[in-house]
Amino acid sequence: MDDAKPSPGPPSETSEPLFSFGVIADVQYADLEDGYNFQGSRRRHYRHSLVHLRGAIEHWNAAGSPPRCVLQLGDVIDGYNAQHDASEEALGLVLDAFQTLSVPVHHAWGNHEFYNFSRDYLTRSKLNTKFLEDRIVRHPETVPSENYYAYHFVPFPQFRFILLDAYDLSVLGVDESSAKYQQCLEILKAHNPNAELNSPEGLVEPQYVQFNGGFSQEQLNWLNEVLTFSDTNQEKVVIVSHVPIYPEASDSVCLAWNYRDALAVIWSHECVVCFFAGHTHDGGYSEDPCGVHHINLEGVIETAPDSQAFGTVYVYPDKMLLKGRGRVPDRTMNYKAGNAFPV
Repeated sequence: MDDAKPSPGPPSETSEPLFSFGVIADVQYADLEDGYNFQGSRRRHYRHSLVHLRGAIEHWNAAGSPPRCVLQLGDVIDGYNAQHDASEEALGLVLDAFQTLSVPVHHAWGNHEFYNFSRDYLTRSKLNTKFLEDRIVRHPETVPSENYYAYHFVPFPQFRFILLDAYDLSVLGVDESSAKYQQCLEILKAHNPNAELNSPEGLVEPQYVQFNGGFSQEQLNWLNEVLTFSDTNQEKVVIVSHVPIYPEASDSVCLAWNYRDALAVIWSHECVVCFFAGHTHDGGYSEDPCGVHHINLEGVIETAPDSQAFGTVYVYPDKMLLKGRGRVPDRTMNYKAGNAFPV
């Protein structure tokens, strides 16, 4: 095992963490022999990814102080399932694994969800965890629209999590006869003249490919309202999305279409401390100029059977510590000056 890091238990600290939460990304399970990525350069362990998921769940369940919740960052089954008419069976196996988790799981939606299912199907499925949201009384503007899959929740006092829909603007999972599909196709083609819309070749903005998506202005306005509330109430905020938004932490091809718009909203507020995403499979990290930590988690699908790829984040009054397993490195994310919790 390359997972020789110390097992369950938080990093050594002088104070106890306030709480913890788990993170895992890009399981992409399929009942298939190992294969390779689109370029043929990276090995993908389709069948063993379910074993990795079960191992992560066993780890969290066995922790002396269990996490408050787990963030599943999207692409929980692989697009190949659709080609083999196995989408529902594959999803059932993954959901059965999550059913054994002793704490709530929050599911983000990625491109592979939309390769397998329509948006309407996902809305009706157990991958819709919007029922776990916390609504802010007397602030209707912080209630998300039904037009996108996003919500916020509070696993610990003064610490709000926001799950975003990175495929709010997308040609994936949408009825091709709809106005929304035509609008999104026009956006995509305006930036990507290639015959193959999944190809970034020659693009000035290589993120404009079909396997990415973006955030509508409606969703960004809602995000701004929630962050305004969190600023006013001196909360800390963690944002969750399948697709990254910060170039220094990601492959330039794997960014959200309008990542700059999302950053502009986030940078206009003091409360955001961290942004978690998946999608890249390689992982990545950077602290942006406004002190927000961008963590892209390494993907389970490209993790060898003798390793692992998940993490537990321990939250302290002045920082967060990511304790990684296998391919996921440990990271320390200090809050920007003046933004520590009162002790």
